Amino acid sequence: MSKLKEKLYEKIEGWRPRTTKLLKEHGDVKLGDVTITQAIGGMRGVKCLVTDISYLDPFEGIRFRGFTIPEVLEKLPRPPGAEIPYVEGFIYLLLTGDLPTENEVKEVAEEFKVRRKVPAYVFDVLNAMPADSHPMVMFSSALLSMQRESVFVKQYKSGISKMDYWDPTYEDALNLLAKLPEIGAYIYRKKYREGNIIPSDPNLDWGGNFAHMMGIDKPYDDLSRLYFILHSDHESGNVSAHTGHLVASALSDSFYAISAMINGLAGPLHGLANEEVLRWIQGVMEKMGGKVPDKEEMKKFVWDTLNSGQVIPGYGHAVLRKTDPRYTAQREFCLKHLPDDKIFQYVSTLYEVVPDILQEHGKAKNPWPNVDAQSGVIQWYYGIREYDFYTVLFGIGRSIGVLSNIVWDRALGYPIERPKSLTTKMLEDIAAGK
Repeated sequence: MSKLKEKLYEKIEGWRPRTTKLLKEHGDVKLGDVTITQAIGGMRGVKCLVTDISYLDPFEGIRFRGFTIPEVLEKLPRPPGAEIPYVEGFIYLLLTGDLPTENEVKEVAEEFKVRRKVPAYVFDVLNAMPADSHPMVMFSSALLSMQRESVFVKQYKSGISKMDYWDPTYEDALNLLAKLPEIGAYIYRKKYREGNIIPSDPNLDWGGNFAHMMGIDKPYDDLSRLYFILHSDHESGNVSAHTGHLVASALSDSFYAISAMINGLAGPLHGLANEEVLRWIQGVMEKMGGKVPDKEEMKKFVWDTLNSGQVIPGYGHAVLRKTDPRYTAQREFCLKHLPDDKIFQYVSTLYEVVPDILQEHGKAKNPWPNVDAQSGVIQWYYGIREYDFYTVLFGIGRSIGVLSNIVWDRALGYPIERPKSLTTKMLEDIAAGK
């Protein structure tokens, strides 16, 4: 048993009594009431999911296992000469709740190298798809094709104890995670670089190897590590995370669950925001003739946009009431590595003027930028100018958090998800007091 798996086993054994006690002694405690607005409006704000992997604090942003994003980026070990921590160490943190040592991260990295070989038939599947297939369809199909590799399915059929479901789920999770960089990079090179595939380098870490296979020089390796960490998890209620949880709750294996998660992420209301923001900024640049506006010129443009009934994409958040720390982390990267890039200068000027204008405008609950306000901009700078691929990058990162959650769902024995439905007539009767 690897040291990561042994550590995870210790954590699970210590955690299970907490969940059991809550169910036995406090199961009838109410967490709140559900309104008709919540029932019709997509269950927004209904407190009915449990995760210890991440929590969205309105004023501190996303916390991973209790650590803020600045703390995560500061405290996790880094590859030699790198600015951003190992993704492998971040995965260790999400699974165990503990900050790993340098040696523990290296052990996980070595374990990933053993698991990273992608079956040849996955590439056969991708090569057989039409040339105009969307990269998210290719990504989802590649993951689903590997379902035959599931350790969980084999052990479930052999009659494994329910208390041990987490063990083969953990194996599936690490096997899948180890392969994601190569699958993602293969899709990109096949679809957008004339099939010029760059082989995996066994000497590189997870994020560094992805950058290598994408064919992009440093510091894109650091950007990859940063991007995957920032997009890994966002509580369990968003479409991609919830879809993964829901499918896995039926004891579908991780390959089914993550393929389904990718399908949810592909929706324009969820995973396409960074693409839409970039398109909008490029449209602004076109309207201004490519000239970088000063603050007064940008203020006028923003006011004209709002007064015409349009919104400023990339600003606002359903929960956050401050600048998204994921935005801040990316902004700091840009200020260091691409301060003179024209698109970033637009983004930076918008950051200087939009929040004050939105506050004066009075209609935005949160006038601050979110993660999508510049994530696409950085990818564009490093040569990834195919908008459709941005969501694949998102999906690689999001798989880290969702798989960590699924392992713990199995460890704590969470049941199949099955909320109760009401008819419209029932809602009308409740509203009328009947």
